[in-house]
Amino acid sequence: MPIDLLEESSTATTPAPKRTAAETKAQFALGRQAQSGRISVITTVFMVLFHIGAVAALFMFSWKALICTVVLWIYASNVGIGMCYHRLLTHRGYKVPKWLEYFMTIGATLSLEGGPIFWVATHRVHHQLSDHEGDPHTPKEGGWWAHMGWIICGVSMHAETAMLTRYAPDLARDKFHVWLSKYHWVPMVVVGLGLLAIGGWSCVMWGIFLRVTLGLHATWLVNSATHMWGSRRFETKDDSRNSWWVAMLTGGEGWHNNHHAHPVSVRHGLAWYELDQNYLGILLLKKLGLAKDLKLAQYDPHDPKPAGVA
Repeated sequence: MPIDLLEESSTATTPAPKRTAAETKAQFALGRQAQSGRISVITTVFMVLFHIGAVAALFMFSWKALICTVVLWIYASNVGIGMCYHRLLTHRGYKVPKWLEYFMTIGATLSLEGGPIFWVATHRVHHQLSDHEGDPHTPKEGGWWAHMGWIICGVSMHAETAMLTRYAPDLARDKFHVWLSKYHWVPMVVVGLGLLAIGGWSCVMWGIFLRVTLGLHATWLVNSATHMWGSRRFETKDDSRNSWWVAMLTGGEGWHNNHHAHPVSVRHGLAWYELDQNYLGILLLKKLGLAKDLKLAQYDPHDPKPAGVA
């Protein structure tokens, strides 16, 4: 159901199909009204520990730790979140072999942003209800809420299989994605032990705690900052903005108004000066014969309109 909506921008005017009471209740279990007032203790504890670890890492620098951090950042944040979770699994903007899809998905779990079904379902809900009631993280309910309040408040949705799979039926049919969604913490533990073995605690503190904390805030800035500040090329029915500095931090995810206008497009930076590192990564995969069927935004630069608008 919701996956079909990804072919259009948030300006789409096609009436939504009627939902049962149970479906409506499940959908609107997101957003500040439903989630605020309750704290997810486990999530909050992990967030506090990782932020403390990030500060401690600054006093444990080593060149080996820095190299590990850079490599893992590219694998987890660029390849994993930007190229895989977002542009491949959520929007199906291109295709890769299954073995590569799984490899990229494992990288995404190293960002501590949850398993593939949780991430994809949440993001598809965001697009369906962007900056309206039920959007998991709209700044209309507060900048702090959009940034990280929505993560630490409310009951964790990782176990809400029935609701999540309605928004990610394609992933729910894949046994690997189902397994990894349940055990998304396993790759992080394995990598952490590997870092401890090859570089000691400095590599662990930098490659896990500091990297993950900075990566989380970079992703959260897409949810918060790019719906508050920046320019708008397209008149979408949400508050999405293009932010050059968020784009620099996230490999191109900050060209958010472009993305909301043309969600399926694998290219978010639509102008020559809008650097989009994640798109360049996808182009590299295409050059290597590992990516195909790339979907690109089609619009008139002199009269830019979102997808689905005549």
